[in-house]
Amino acid sequence: MAIINEGLSGLIRKGGLYPNLRGTSPREVLEAFIGALPPIPSVSRDELLTAVLEREALMSTGISGGIALPHPRNPLAATEGERFVALAFLETAVNWNSLDGVKVDTLLLIVSSSAKQHLQTLSEITFFCRQKDFYRLLKERAPLEEMLRFIDEAEKNWK
Repeated sequence: MAIINEGLSGLIRKGGLYPNLRGTSPREVLEAFIGALPPIPSVSRDELLTAVLEREALMSTGISGGIALPHPRNPLAATEGERFVALAFLETAVNWNSLDGVKVDTLLLIVSSSAKQHLQTLSEITFFCRQKDFYRLLKERAPLEEMLRFIDEAEKNWK
């Protein structure tokens, strides 16, 4: 089966935006986040939550600057079509045990179907989060379409 080369903006379109997510701990936030996601045919919400929490227990997915990238340690989605990235803004920043000590207010949840795609997606998100203009869009909680246009434009310039 060929790997679908779906850019980050397409993955976020599939995963969606979840504003004002509530919770006072990473666990509460992740429970709310995963509970709000549309069903994934091959993965139950409980499986996804358990896998994400297990990964979080190994080491915080807080990357710095108030952003965390929660994800299962191993790909869970059965098909390429089920993979996505969901974006959430927290109602109140939460201590995520990030290396920089900054509380997290933005999450990008990664659900992948292969290790190769997972690493590619993780790399792309990390790259974007280090871009001043994209980081600003996240911190301003810009409309989803504005963020996606920014990503689309950057991805066009890569090809």
